[in-house]
Amino acid sequence: MANKFYNILVPINFTARNKWAITKAIEIANSFDCNIHFVSVVHAGISPVLPIESSIFTPYESHTDRMYHYERLKQLQSKYSSQLCGGGKIEISVLEGDSITNLADYIKRYTMDLVIIGLPRFNLLHRVVSTMSIGNLARKTQIPVLGIRASGLICHFKKIILPLHNDVSVRRIKMATMLARTFNSTIYMITLRKNDNSAEKIINDALQIVQSLSTIPVQGIILEGKNLAKTTLRFARQINGDLIMINPLKEFNLPGWWNRFTNKLLTYASNIPVITLGKH
Repeated sequence: MANKFYNILVPINFTARNKWAITKAIEIANSFDCNIHFVSVVHAGISPVLPIESSIFTPYESHTDRMYHYERLKQLQSKYSSQLCGGGKIEISVLEGDSITNLADYIKRYTMDLVIIGLPRFNLLHRVVSTMSIGNLARKTQIPVLGIRASGLICHFKKIILPLHNDVSVRRIKMATMLARTFNSTIYMITLRKNDNSAEKIINDALQIVQSLSTIPVQGIILEGKNLAKTTLRFARQINGDLIMINPLKEFNLPGWWNRFTNKLLTYASNIPVITLGKH
């Protein structure tokens, strides 16, 4: 993993929640002096990352739709470019077809380092769909995907929570360390207590990795609980955490039949921003 972000992708569907993603993208871009890419996918359904099959349009309708999206992206580019400091700039692109496939191709072609998606406040269907799509995009691209809602815009990432399951995720540790260095943060690595000594080993191994990378403040904490997602969310609220970093694995699904049915990741229930990073 690189030592900084160079390109941030913000999928745009021209809804209110785009503003939250753009605001956070500008904050991060100004900290890393990097570029932001506004990308709109035509005929992609209700979510900018929702894999819905496109309707059939005539070439004229398709062209008109693309031009309309492009003009709206230019307006956003003009509106927000003045908020970027340093050498970063805003790029705009309009894609057509399946949303996940197009975004994944764009991420690979233009070497994106982070995707930021705005999450809706109240719409239940949109929230479930957005969260499922975040997991799919993170798995498909192996690029970190940050889900953000209005409540996540209050500050920089000062308290970063890194829940650990049965193994130590070196990629997530490296990324957490990079963010902590930039924002002068403290990393809280947590895991659940087990009957053997495996929890202690996981924490010790993770601490050694962080200490080999940086001198940033870090704490290793073993918590009581049966579900890692639920315990992580409770701990994050207790310490007023600013960022949670997870894998798109079942261990980060919240308990309950509805959550299992929708494959609902921790991102869905958390008002604290959550980064989902593919396992590998």
